[in-house]
Amino acid sequence: MKGFTLLEVVLSIAILSLLAGIGAPIFQSFQTRNTLDIAAAEIAQNLRRAQALSQASDGDTTWGVAIQSGTITLFKGANFAGRDTGYDEPLDLPSSITPSGVSEIVFAKLTGLPQSTGTVTLISNTGETRSLIVNAQGAVNF
Repeated sequence: MKGFTLLEVVLSIAILSLLAGIGAPIFQSFQTRNTLDIAAAEIAQNLRRAQALSQASDGDTTWGVAIQSGTITLFKGANFAGRDTGYDEPLDLPSSITPSGVSEIVFAKLTGLPQSTGTVTLISNTGETRSLIVNAQGAVNF
């Protein structure tokens, strides 16, 4: 007779289930770290772009970035509340990430120096964090 016994099939299914049970949390942890890294890189990119636009005096004004829960917004103006909404460039932030720390950074026209400095911390729903630091010279480190 050819074929598999019931014991062989059950053992194969048990081994595959065990591997899937071990692999799923590892994959989820990897995915969370990847999402945090991408969000941090996107914020850093928007901060550097706002600085470059301010240094170039694009629109003869300052540019900044507002970091809120669910959204990162590159904006034109002296502050987020008084911005020119026609130039907003919003970027979605995953709902699994909560930002804290500095929520708005505006760069001075021509010099590109930030009007405020500090740290933006991104916290995932699993508790992992990534920090971005904007220093007095406008450098963005993460």
